[in-house]
Order: sequence, then structure tokens, then C-alpha cells
Amino acid sequence: MTSDAHLNTLGEFLKARRAELRPRTVGLPDTGGPRRVVGLRREEVALLAGISVDYYTRLEQGRIQPSASVLATLAHVLHLGNEQRDHLFELAGRQRERHRRQATQKVQPQLRRLLDGLSATPGVVIGRRMDILAWNPLAAALLTDFAKVPAKKRNYVRILFTDPAMRTLYADWSAVARECVSHLRVLAANHPDDPRLTSLVGDLSVQDKDFGQWWGRGHHMASHNTGTQKFRHPVAGELALDWDTLTCSTDPGQQLVVWTAEPGTPSYDGLRVLAGWAAGRPGGFTADRVS
Repeated sequence: MTSDAHLNTLGEFLKARRAELRPRTVGLPDTGGPRRVVGLRREEVALLAGISVDYYTRLEQGRIQPSASVLATLAHVLHLGNEQRDHLFELAGRQRERHRRQATQKVQPQLRRLLDGLSATPGVVIGRRMDILAWNPLAAALLTDFAKVPAKKRNYVRILFTDPAMRTLYADWSAVARECVSHLRVLAANHPDDPRLTSLVGDLSVQDKDFGQWWGRGHHMASHNTGTQKFRHPVAGELALDWDTLTCSTDPGQQLVVWTAEPGTPSYDGLRVLAGWAAGRPGGFTADRVS
């Protein structure tokens, strides 16, 4: 157990570091007007870290012991160097996992072949951080033109929250978005020292109020690998598509996600209309790699 003295010192450390930072340093707008506190407000740190203000307040008061994942997120948010990170974890009585740079993900050959063979079914390959590693033309026609999204921002969760068209494309955008937040929380808990995951959470917490609120509440939803999603597509109309995932046996960090419809249904006919429209668009199967 960590002593109360250590937790109190941890709180003082967090307050001191918060006072050293300015909004502009952490990507927040700086109006230039008078501020009641030196440095960042507690509310701003909590927002960037995706935790509740009450939780962060108790941290600074030395009343709770944070998890390793929360510490890793705070270290990123507060722009701590390696020695400062080590000190932060030491004060909290937590073991810091040394992050080893993961190899660049490449689409596995078997998933590549499966994706290439899907001519009437939308399909994407999602990576370890829910990055879009590959897609087919029908998936681009259904969701968005992934080729126009910069590779470093080609992430399903990021697109879902930052592309306004997604909120009208999904008939129940809120349900889809909440499930993605829950799945991202699982990934963050399993990889607490992954800087790209931490950066993704921090960016979305600042850019989107819904994401910040849902992440901060800490609610968990059951993670699903299959289900039904309803779309309001500008070309194909209303679609009710069953989605399913296939996990790669040689790299569990990659999944092939497909959307299908039962033959003879209006949604099946809608996919055929969409396929005809996609066939007339430039481009083809694409696989981008992200680190």
C-alpha cells in the first residue's frame, strides 16, 4: 500500500506541474484574458486526461491511488519527461511499464486476400488502435473516402467523432460512438503506456464534448464483435446491415470487419446500388500502414 504521505506528495507534484503549464502548451485555446489560477485549471487537466473533475480533484488532495493507465495519461497530458514520469509512478506506488516501440503494422496476407475477394461486401481491416489499415471500394462508398484522410489520422474512432457526416450517416450515432469509446477504454487499459493511444484519447477529449463526457464518466459497455447497424446513406438510402469481425490468427491486433445484408431485403438491394455507384468511382483496394 502507498502511504498517505506519498499520496499527498503525489497531489502536490500534480498541482505544481499543472501550475507550470499554459493552455496553449497543451493544445487548449488561450483567450489571453485574466485567469483565476496560475497555469492550467483542474477542469482542463481532467478534460485532457478523459477523467472526471471529481476524480482528479481527489488525486490532488491525496485521497486516492491512481491506476497505471491514469498515470500514463496524466504524464502525457502534463508533458512530463522520463525522469518526471518515473517520479510520478514512484509516488503513486505503481510500476511503470517501459514502452517499446511497436513494429509498423502491415496488413496480414490472409486478410489482404479476403478483402480483395469482397466485391459486393463492404470491408475494412482495423489495427491495434482501431486504425484503418485497409479497405475496399464498397467500404469507402459506405463510410467515407479513407484515401482522403491523412494516414496518421485514419482511425475509426477519430473519424467517427471528428467527421460531421458520420453523425448523419449512422441512424443511431450515439450508440455506435459509445460502444467505440468503451472498446477504446479496454485498449487503453491493456496498453496503458502506449503514447499513441494516450494521444488519441487526449485529442478527442479536447475536440469533442461527447467523447470527453463519456470517457470521463468511466462507464463500461459490453464489447461486441457482431451486431446490426442502421445507416441513412445519401446514395443507397436507409440500410440495416449486419456487421461481423474476423480476428487474424497470426496477429490478433488486426480484424477484418464486414457489413452484409440478407438477400432479398431492401438493404441487400441498397448494397447493390451502392456497389454500382462505387464501381464508377476512381481508386481501388488500398492498404496503408501505420506505426
